[in-house]
Amino acid sequence: MHNPVVSWLFETDAVRVCPEGQPFWYTSGKLGPFYINTQFLFGSEQAANELLAVIEEACAGDRLAFYDKVWARIDAQLASCPIYAQLIDLMTEAARGMDADFVSGGERRDFFFSMPVARRLGKGHLSIFKDLTSVYTDEHGVSMDSAQAGLSGKRSVHIADLITVASSYIRAWIPAVEGLGAKIAYSLAVVDRDQGGSGILAEAGCPLTTLVTIKPELFETAHKLGRISAQQLELVLRFIEDPDRFMQDFLLAHPDFLAGELAKGGKSAQRAKLCIDSGFAPAAALPRA
Repeated sequence: MHNPVVSWLFETDAVRVCPEGQPFWYTSGKLGPFYINTQFLFGSEQAANELLAVIEEACAGDRLAFYDKVWARIDAQLASCPIYAQLIDLMTEAARGMDADFVSGGERRDFFFSMPVARRLGKGHLSIFKDLTSVYTDEHGVSMDSAQAGLSGKRSVHIADLITVASSYIRAWIPAVEGLGAKIAYSLAVVDRDQGGSGILAEAGCPLTTLVTIKPELFETAHKLGRISAQQLELVLRFIEDPDRFMQDFLLAHPDFLAGELAKGGKSAQRAKLCIDSGFAPAAALPRA
């Protein structure tokens, strides 16, 4: 039986595969045929953006009121969106067997998943912010400064939306939890991009469990389910086999692409300039002066 999360990823547009000749820009200045917005599993892009706006506003306000403001929106979505509710059920079951005292999540997208799982497990939730401060909300929904929560010697399962190379863990989440005398003992994510993050987390002592890994099989299943075409599957498989070769071949086959992107202005131009400045583009594909 196929993993239902695969269908949900495509149904909510959390994974999008480009048409032929229209690859996506990544923040690195490279090109690829698919994009992942795990937070769209909240139900849709619009619903996810609305929750992100709530999170941002709550982060900027009274941190002790943060949890209540965000949880109210999450709780309403759990009641109205079957995909999101079923996903949280799966994550809760995955976390249930982990020997953890509390759940942690980091600003911003982790909160989509860490808060409801903590609630369903009946455990406290540590909200970690980008400035490495944090607020602890106990199992009864009472928020307090994390330094007053008595977390020393306790263990968390950190719940994330997406793992790439686990840089946020190393830079922020692990130090923030260890600063409280506690430890991230487990990691649980919706999606693993299979780009080395799992190994990094294992070395850091917080092994990763994930619902979906970005491998050829995921897209092959999506094709069988009618979520992507055979042409789109071929694009993805070529990219997974050799991402740099995929981009080089595309730019050589479309020598006017970079010039067109620069002419668009905005983010397209910024990414195209980064691509050129970083030396990612073959000489034959560079815009002619």
